[in-house]
Amino acid sequence: MAGAPLLINLHSHLEGRVRPSTAAGIARKLGLPDADRDWTAALQLDGPADLTTYLVKVVATFPFFSRLDLLERITREAVEDAAADGEEHLELRFGPASHASTLAELDAVIAAMCAGIVAGMADTGISAGVVVAALRSDPTEVNEAVARAAARAAGTGVVGFDLAGDELLFPDLERYRDAFAIARSAGLGITCHAAEAASGRAAQQAVELLGATRIGHGARIAEEPNLIGWFVEREIAIEVCPTSNVYTGAVSSMASHPAAQFARAGARVVLGDDNPRQTGSLLSSEVAVLREDLGFDDAMIAALERHSVDAAFVADGVRQGWRSRLDTPTEQRAEA
Repeated sequence: MAGAPLLINLHSHLEGRVRPSTAAGIARKLGLPDADRDWTAALQLDGPADLTTYLVKVVATFPFFSRLDLLERITREAVEDAAADGEEHLELRFGPASHASTLAELDAVIAAMCAGIVAGMADTGISAGVVVAALRSDPTEVNEAVARAAARAAGTGVVGFDLAGDELLFPDLERYRDAFAIARSAGLGITCHAAEAASGRAAQQAVELLGATRIGHGARIAEEPNLIGWFVEREIAIEVCPTSNVYTGAVSSMASHPAAQFARAGARVVLGDDNPRQTGSLLSSEVAVLREDLGFDDAMIAALERHSVDAAFVADGVRQGWRSRLDTPTEQRAEA
């Protein structure tokens, strides 16, 4: 029997990891008018819905990021919760422009999140990093300011740069090229939400125009004949988040999720839990979904582990340590 997999979480949003107990405490502290509501129900979906319903639950957390100390606390708790789930590494995505009142505050917002990452790592011993997200709906000058702030924070906790938001309303990637060039010049890893709502060609553009080495979601790549081969040839990782994709309507059902199709085609499939507070599914549960619902066998899980090690935005020393663990016989890993 296979041992427990190496859990490397490569697609998870900070806004989707707020504890209901923390939400209740902060709401009372801030004097929010709905402080006494049922925060578990306020944040978590009952089941599959659509993207609008899903995002209403996510946006309910935004008041909790209004102070730097609260942002730091929520970040630290997110790392603690990942460790409690058995995760070895957590990359937390966060759009700082949504929580900074001015561009001048971007550095402080990012610094607070990095402080939470550092504290969480010290408390738990796991690895973690911040992936700063530009937003499709923001003006070009805002996204370039976010990229410059992310670049300044490289090496202090920020490890990557991302683009998130409504693909259908804002499909043109050209206007984000300069922001991504700034991030790449600072040595940040590049990922991009793409082909979640738009066509698979949107993911191809994210690679060609923005320099992405990883694609967030990418579910609709499967709808384009032979397109997956393009990603296989270029060794582009696809960050699958199966439960979230069903909850947002990105795929019609779990049975139709393309993760196994990607894996069998030779793609670098890696895993994330996206917004686990909304779906109720942390990364360990997503591994179970791969096995029980999508037909991943031991060999496919082993490939996912190795692809995750290769794709993670981490220092080479950390990566080599993981590779050594994967090279250890399963029985010894289970005993470690």
